[in-house]
Amino acid sequence: MQGSIAALSRLNSWLCRISLWLAGTGLVAMTIIVFAQVFFRYVLNDSLLWVEPVAILLMSWFIFLGSAVGVHESFHMGFDVLLFFLPESAGTWLRALSDFAVLAFSIGMSVYGWQLMAKTWDSTLPVIRLPGGFAYMPLFAGGVLMTLFVLEHLLNRLSGRKVEAEPDAEDILMTEA
Repeated sequence: MQGSIAALSRLNSWLCRISLWLAGTGLVAMTIIVFAQVFFRYVLNDSLLWVEPVAILLMSWFIFLGSAVGVHESFHMGFDVLLFFLPESAGTWLRALSDFAVLAFSIGMSVYGWQLMAKTWDSTLPVIRLPGGFAYMPLFAGGVLMTLFVLEHLLNRLSGRKVEAEPDAEDILMTEA
């Protein structure tokens, strides 16, 4: 069991790092294309029609990928205030309860994200001419990643391993540089 949890932990660390880089790249790309739209509109007196839908797609991706990274790093909502008032032994149970809530939410995101993708795949997004399911792909991907990340936390808690404080996003970016 410990070997399986360690393998999941390595996979999740790799997925988290990729998600963080993709989210950051999406944020930068969205900023650049919105700036290009402002430049074209107010300096060249012309508009780029594709900027708004592409910016919305990019924003969806970096929000859901960033949210998944937040789950991996344990930045998601929890019962932190209660931890100060209850005995230390209650902390494990509260954190597990928080993980179960995140698990239920992330499974819902995955299932309903998949259903939305499937139901809208035959439609076409205007201007950018992509299948409509692309609009819901970030919801599904974020849900799957959150599910994997929170499962790791739960398996560590259930096996008695202390869930180690993960390096934060800044630490990950600084070690990559």
